Amino acid sequence: MSDQAKDAGPMTRAEWEVRVRGRASERRETFRTASGREIAPLYTPDDIADVDLAREIGRPGEYPFTRGLYPQGYRTRLWTMRQFAGHGTPAETNARYRYLLETGATGLSVAFDLPTLMGRDPDDPASAGEVGRCGVSVASVDDMLELFEGIDLGRISVSMTINAPAAMVFALLVAAAERRGVQPAALTGTLQNDILKEFIAQKEYIFPPEPSMRLVRDVILFSLRESPRWYPISISGYHIREAGATARHELALTLADGIAYVERCLAAGADVEALGARLSFFFNAHSDFFEEIAKFRAARQLWARIMRERFGAQSDRACGLRFHAQTSGVSLTAQQPLNNVVRTTFQAMSAVLGGASSLHTNALDEALALPTTAAATLALRTQQILAYESGLAGPVDPFGGSWFVERLTRDLVDEALADIEVIDRAGGMVAAIEQGLPQRWIAESAYRTQLEVERGEREIVGVNVCRDDRDVPIETLEIDDEAVSRHVARCSDRRRRRDAGRVKRSLDRLRDVARTDDNVMPALVDCARNGVTIGEMCGALRDLWGEFHEPVSI
Repeated sequence: MSDQAKDAGPMTRAEWEVRVRGRASERRETFRTASGREIAPLYTPDDIADVDLAREIGRPGEYPFTRGLYPQGYRTRLWTMRQFAGHGTPAETNARYRYLLETGATGLSVAFDLPTLMGRDPDDPASAGEVGRCGVSVASVDDMLELFEGIDLGRISVSMTINAPAAMVFALLVAAAERRGVQPAALTGTLQNDILKEFIAQKEYIFPPEPSMRLVRDVILFSLRESPRWYPISISGYHIREAGATARHELALTLADGIAYVERCLAAGADVEALGARLSFFFNAHSDFFEEIAKFRAARQLWARIMRERFGAQSDRACGLRFHAQTSGVSLTAQQPLNNVVRTTFQAMSAVLGGASSLHTNALDEALALPTTAAATLALRTQQILAYESGLAGPVDPFGGSWFVERLTRDLVDEALADIEVIDRAGGMVAAIEQGLPQRWIAESAYRTQLEVERGEREIVGVNVCRDDRDVPIETLEIDDEAVSRHVARCSDRRRRRDAGRVKRSLDRLRDVARTDDNVMPALVDCARNGVTIGEMCGALRDLWGEFHEPVSI
């Protein structure tokens, strides 16, 4: 046996540097993660010597769930393949949903257009030119029925990505399900309903922070009582990351948002065990493979500790962090778009290896337009290949014990806790948003990232390295403008044919309840049943609460 073979066991970094460093010059002076954390050339047991693996990491399925929520991981049940889709009219999107289900998707996620996201009807003059462009247009219970025509709402899990008018959209879903004979208690799925990340990052808000938080609270409390299988909020770091945040700030801001929602609901009398069991989260699966895996593991550990130590939750269900992941849209490039298939694949791998409960994989053409059917199919096939061919679904937390990943996990936990303490000192997340604190963090990191790209310090294939300026034609989805025009006309026609007296009584009831601190959801469901539109519900509340305009100083 050679001397080299005898010495092949773990060594300290100092020993490694004496033996190896300097033999050849390295490609860069410093290697860093996507978030800017310096990467050592070698990780050894010394890097996690201060980590109590038994206490901080534990076993899969056991508190604090660093290694996963379920003891057997995906060996008993694969993640939900929940493809995000929506364009044009409810009928067009329904056809895409039915195709995805036939192709093997196991859950649906609704992408709404900008007018719907902003609480405007398709025939509102402010909606002109935007109806059906970035998602599906939904205004009334009739639209919701058309959207899910032929889809069993008592069997298929549905996620609805909407925030400012989330309460109104959920009311439409409840009313539509009732018409199909499906009671609210049978509904399964998730409502995003995360208004704080709108103020922080995505900016699709309507009302000021306080009444907006009241709506979130009311949806959660109503759902706990009426729809116990439904997740009434998906606390979202995805859009925070897409806006330019680092993994550290995505983690800290998302969990700080979660703290704010739990505090509001507990103050209104919610039971912490019941509440904790119905919270869900939504994270970005970005480009730095190892950092993302560590981020997902850190998120579970942090949230378990927050729920138990800050809020006194005891049950595993209440302390466990369940999360949906979506591959990074902002990482996709219009240059050499076929490369986006590769990006999406390894990002999806990080989500699976990090223990995602459900996953959406972006399509290769999304830097150019909404996905074509072919591109959406390939995105779904990517998940299916990972699930059935790659072997990823066999081991539970396969990077557990990796000196590198455990160090990254510990660092992210410590850094996120420090950021949450800053937010606590600012008075909590609502106060921090009003002071512009999280917005500044995101703006600063986004600026640094763009500078790195422009200087060539951050390499992006097809953009600043490995460029190929030849034009490669890619088929893109075209919105059917005539179908959209008919949809807009139908909205106006339905408004004329409704029972005006019932509409007025429903809206009057909504205004009356909104003036109190009572739960507005029953009044919104009553509006939905009587044909009141999202725009009319939001309009009634705009009259009472006003609209939010972000201070110029932020």
